[in-house]
Amino acid sequence: MPNIAHPAYPAATLLQLESLVPCRESQVSMLLSIFGERQQFSFPSIFIYGHTSSGKTYVMRTLLNTLQLPHVFVNCLEYFTSRLLLEEILIQLQSCSSETDQTSHVPCDTFNDFVRLFKQAVARQELQDQTLYIVLDRAEQLREMEANILPAFLRLQELINRNVTVVLLSEIVWELFRPNTGCFEPFTLYFPDYSIGHLQKILTQNHPPEYSADFYAAYINILLGVFYMVCRDLKELQHLAALNFSKYCEPVVRGEANERDTRKLWKNIEPHLKKAMQTVYLREISSSQWERLQHDDGGPGQVKGLSAHTHVELPYYSKFLLIAAYLASYNPVRTDKRFFLKHHGKIKKTNFMKKHEK
Repeated sequence: MPNIAHPAYPAATLLQLESLVPCRESQVSMLLSIFGERQQFSFPSIFIYGHTSSGKTYVMRTLLNTLQLPHVFVNCLEYFTSRLLLEEILIQLQSCSSETDQTSHVPCDTFNDFVRLFKQAVARQELQDQTLYIVLDRAEQLREMEANILPAFLRLQELINRNVTVVLLSEIVWELFRPNTGCFEPFTLYFPDYSIGHLQKILTQNHPPEYSADFYAAYINILLGVFYMVCRDLKELQHLAALNFSKYCEPVVRGEANERDTRKLWKNIEPHLKKAMQTVYLREISSSQWERLQHDDGGPGQVKGLSAHTHVELPYYSKFLLIAAYLASYNPVRTDKRFFLKHHGKIKKTNFMKKHEK
């Protein structure tokens, strides 16, 4: 992996940043090159996309906080209307000033009001000499708002004539964002999924201090060997690692094995990992309930406390796809166009032929 380097920032800060965002050095270096120095104008808009748990939000937060860059960070899923979104940006913009910590609610009904109030806030807080970053997480929600919101954010630097960059974080590609009427094209940056080597490195960093790093790395290797084919989500794997590590350590705690007896440790943890395979992503029980189940003496194929239907049903998403297909099969063929097209037009009434009477 390349090291993070940029002439505008001290080496100690970049070294700290590299330790905080492992396996994302190339993406961070690219972002630093795009940002440039504080007083330089950056790209008007940056579009960062990738699958869930690929480090988009974490990298942006860590980058902006470590370098102490003025920024506003808003989750579009939480502020789901244009008014809530614009007002939250203005509220956070007020808190960017080091002179006061008090923020007041500013009503903002239209984007024209937002541009006017944004100019006033930037001029009052003397942010003209450095780039201000507005990060919109879960940006795919912008497509559900008014049609002018997304194009206006992409051209915000031009509208307010200030040094501001809008960063959009999304799980879908830019082609699904682009309006039909056209808009300013942002700089796109892709965050690929973590490889198994990246996951091994990231998960191993969280090893408990009472155990050696090699012992915890062996446990993570076993965990990824079981779950990597069905789960690539870093957050889910971190949850599974924390949840099952106590069971992995039981032979060592009881004195029946040492840290290098991988065969005994594997035999002890294998049935419990098979149990955990049935609850990946589903969260049917809490962590405390799962820990209590780990101490039960039930068979490895039986999960007590879970709903009984989990053992006989189809996979989670396949079940609902099958139900949807079953319900759709009862719709007449002539209604498919009406149900599944936006502009289906009117359905003309037709006279059905009556059956011949005997």
